[in-house]
Amino acid sequence: MSSESEHRPLVAILSGAGISTDSGIPDYRGPQGLWRQDPEAEKLVTYDHYMTDPEIRRRSWLMRRDSEALRARPNGAHEAVARLERSGVPVRVITQNVDGLHQLAGLPARKVLELHGTARTVQCTVCDARSDMAGALERVASGDPDPSCEECGGILKSATVMFGQNLDPEVLTDAVAVARACEVFIAVGTSLQVQPAASLAGMAAEGGARLIIVNAEPTPYDELADEVVREPIGTALPALLDRIAAGG
Repeated sequence: MSSESEHRPLVAILSGAGISTDSGIPDYRGPQGLWRQDPEAEKLVTYDHYMTDPEIRRRSWLMRRDSEALRARPNGAHEAVARLERSGVPVRVITQNVDGLHQLAGLPARKVLELHGTARTVQCTVCDARSDMAGALERVASGDPDPSCEECGGILKSATVMFGQNLDPEVLTDAVAVARACEVFIAVGTSLQVQPAASLAGMAAEGGARLIIVNAEPTPYDELADEVVREPIGTALPALLDRIAAGG
């Protein structure tokens, strides 16, 4: 068998809120999401408000307690990504989501770059100690409305990127490297309007990657794309990834 026939292209997948809606998770952060439409709700995920207002923190913990993201299960689209990786195709996922569903579907954590962090972990804003979100929520359920760090007493927050915070520079650097190295770049369930994540699609296309966009609505990068898919993600993405796994 020739080396050319053995070659498996690096596939980068940028996933946004649309990949998780079939799991029952609404789009909170998008242009039409709850955080943008309701200023009071947006305060719950705005860093300055969170750090300076104990009442905002108490409400935030109740919001986390009631969040669908922690109860959601992977859907067929997440499972298709994990299946592609198991087929032997090199896969890296860059996700704008904080739900952890790619990992729950079986994709190795080391192959997932979480641009906006994860809602499944809490971190201390003072000493950066990290622990499981479930443990913090147990403390809330036991009567502690604003649990503090058990290591140093500092303010705890979810390990997500709040409004007013910068993305983790190391995660972003790795995401840029993947976008530039990949041969296929699939943007799925994302409007490609939020920077710097959206720019990754442009970087991939400029580097010669085949750009495929799977999204219900038009995006600013559609003209650069080799293929634009408007069909529902739950059926369109598995069909696309199975085609890639088969060498198509």
